[in-house]
Amino acid sequence: MSTTEPLDRAAASMREPWDELDAASTLDRSSKTATPIVPKNSIAGRSLAAVVAIMTFLASLTTGSAMLVVAAASDWRSDVGREVTIQVRPVPGRDIEADVGKAVAIARSTPGIAEVEPFSKEDSAKLVEPWLGGGLKLDELPIPRMIVVKLTLGAQPDFAAVHKALAAQVPSASLDDHRRWIERMRTMAGTAVAGGLGVLGLVVVVTMLSVTFATRGAMATNRPIIEVLHYVGATDSFVASQFQRHFLILGLKGGAIGGGAAIVLFGIIGAASAWLSGTAGGDEAAALFGSISIGAAGYLAIMIQIVAMAVLTALVSRHTVSSTLESID
Repeated sequence: MSTTEPLDRAAASMREPWDELDAASTLDRSSKTATPIVPKNSIAGRSLAAVVAIMTFLASLTTGSAMLVVAAASDWRSDVGREVTIQVRPVPGRDIEADVGKAVAIARSTPGIAEVEPFSKEDSAKLVEPWLGGGLKLDELPIPRMIVVKLTLGAQPDFAAVHKALAAQVPSASLDDHRRWIERMRTMAGTAVAGGLGVLGLVVVVTMLSVTFATRGAMATNRPIIEVLHYVGATDSFVASQFQRHFLILGLKGGAIGGGAAIVLFGIIGAASAWLSGTAGGDEAAALFGSISIGAAGYLAIMIQIVAMAVLTALVSRHTVSSTLESID
């Protein structure tokens, strides 16, 4: 037996209970892993991230679609607003060719008119072929003659004077400045924007409700931990900040997934539109929708929505925790 063993046993027997506590606390302080108040990979957290991803995807689709509609309507208004049409109807007892010549002269003499293009009888007949079909003899039909009048960029011709001159010299002619179509397209664009804002409002409401329920569920699950923290002196602000940080990360993950999916979708649509350019289907789609691309502004708007959804998730979570703790206190 070593001579030091009795001394070691004596020293061990002389240790006080708090020495063991000091050793345990030293071991706890040396631990590098700390358990968060809210578990990071809980089922509820993954479900909320999925909900945020879906809501962000829907919001991004709504924003991008509204921007496409507004851009297309603006292009349509610009194209339609750059020209007007004069229609000369055939009337018994009048020479329609002479009437067309007079209408062309009136249009060309009006300030602000850049170009006047009268349609021939054959050109006018082709305009009705999509409805009547080809191969028909249209000589006996009273097909009106169209005159396309292109305006000088930025000019505002006196259409009232044109109306008056046509009524005096060519009674069978009528001027269409397309104001009704422009107003309809403006109304359509405004309706699309209003509908998009309504959908975004619903998305925000659903997201707030989902975050509220998820936060309350997390608080109920971790209620013993919250009570212990209160017992040792943790403030409500500290507890709320822990939940806010947790849900901010969840919001960023979900928003990045949903917004990223929307960005990829719009990128594919834009690439397909460019690839189909020059084909019959691509030209028809370009004529109807314009450039099917949301552009840099659209992608920037989606990125802003990703950050906004994450911030909204964090703020709603903090508000829910604070209000719940106040009711408990």
